[in-house]
Parts: sequence; structure tokens; C-alpha cells
Amino acid sequence: MNEKYTVTQVIIDMYGCATAQSAVDCFRRFVEQYHIDTFTSGEIDLANRKRAIFHAMEWPDRWRNYYFQPGLVEHDPVLAALDREPGSFTWTELKNRRALSAVGTEALNKVHAEGWTDGLVLPLHRSGSRYGIVSLVAYRHSIDRQQKAELSTASLVFQERMRYHVPRDGFRVPPAGLTPREIDCLKLIAVGLSDARAGETLGIGAATVHEYENDSGGDL
Repeated sequence: MNEKYTVTQVIIDMYGCATAQSAVDCFRRFVEQYHIDTFTSGEIDLANRKRAIFHAMEWPDRWRNYYFQPGLVEHDPVLAALDREPGSFTWTELKNRRALSAVGTEALNKVHAEGWTDGLVLPLHRSGSRYGIVSLVAYRHSIDRQQKAELSTASLVFQERMRYHVPRDGFRVPPAGLTPREIDCLKLIAVGLSDARAGETLGIGAATVHEYENDSGGDL
């Protein structure tokens, strides 16, 4: 039987990774032990979900195709819960607390029917309506309390290491149709800077930063 890849070891390994890809590889090896089928890491603005930026998106085609089917993404119960949950949470916990709207419950039931039984979400509040987020999805497996603690700890480090690598390595999902200046701006937003701080760094106004983000549309 293979020896378990522990939380301590994956954290050590991720801090030793020289690239975003190697950090992703370490994290994938760790979460696969928990039957995690897909995961993503990024920054979300709840006031404008089109401004989502992804550091990592390890989605298999079948999950990507399912998630972006008409109507489902607009009613994502995970995003709806970000500003209500004080820490990491599982899909099962949301259902047990009846913390889902009728539409959110229906969306989650559709996901369950496809075999994605549970998920774990780690929200990291930045400022205002902005959150860092790591989202893990388990295939035909429920996440218990011990697993939740271990996955949450590793996810926190993974998110911060990906933010560290983004300015140098770029996005795992490259923004399409943007100028180099716009991409430089989004790299700063991806590590949690406000529009004003990003503008100061680049020598442009906060309004210009905001315009760049809006121009990115849903291609991030």
C-alpha cells in the first residue's frame, strides 16, 4: 500500500516548487487521495462574476462541459455562499444547514446526479466583494471533518503559492484577446491588489484598471 502524502509534506513540497505547474502537480497528487476529481484556484468579484481570474483550473473536459451548460453557472450555489460562510465549507454542510436557495439546491442536485457527490470551498476575503477561492470537487465521495481540515490547510497554502507564481509564470488559463498591458494589470488583480493599488504600481488610474478588467469579459 502506498504511503499517504501528508499535509505537512505537500506544504513543504509546494514551498519548494519553482513554478506554478510544479505546485499544481504537488497539489493534484495530494487531493487525489481524497477522490478529488477537479479543482480550481482564483480570484472572484461577487459584484461582477465576469471578472473572475484563475490561477489554476484543473477541470477535466466532462466537468467543464457540464458546468458551463446553459443556466447552471449563473446559479452556482458555491459562489452564492461565499459572503455568508466564515471559513471553508463543504457542499454537504450547505445542504444540511439548508443554506441554499431553491435554485441552488436544484443546481447541486443536478451535479450530484452526474457523480460529483461533494465539494470543498475555501473562501479568502480580500476586500469589498472580492474573494480568493479554492474549489475542490469530489467524485462519488463525501468529505468528512478530518478530510475537510486537511484539504483546507493544503488549499490555503496552494492558493498563496499560486498567487506568488502568477506575476512571473502567467495565468494557467491565458486571458484571450488582451494587450500585454491589460494582462499586466490582471496579474496584479490576481494576487489580490485593489484597482487603486494596481494602478499605482503600473502608473495608471484606478478607472483604467477597472476598464481593463471589464474588457476581459468572461474569457478569463
